[in-house]
Amino acid sequence: MNITEKAAYLKGLAEGIALDPAKPETKLINALIDCVNELALTIADMDEDLDTLEAYIEEIDEDLGDAEEYLYGPDDTCDCDCDDDCDCCDCDCDCDDEEEECCCCECDCDAE
Repeated sequence: MNITEKAAYLKGLAEGIALDPAKPETKLINALIDCVNELALTIADMDEDLDTLEAYIEEIDEDLGDAEEYLYGPDDTCDCDCDDDCDCCDCDCDCDDEEEECCCCECDCDAE
């Protein structure tokens, strides 16, 4: 059940218990339900906008990747899971130690 359905369910519950409309508690409950309904509709609209923006960003990212490949050639970087930058190639290896070998491009990190 999504948020707009939950808001509708709350409204139905309030209508089903037949509250006395003259009581202040009923006015409060109805106002809160109206507020929840408006919030639910706003969130639903924002979710739609977010989905649209995510699709648009993916298209831009693909176009940018195509432009980068056209301008700079194919991406020859390594795909390792290390966090630190390697000086000998464009991968993310931790190769600061002169004796250490690069874990993904297997080159000596001193040689550039």
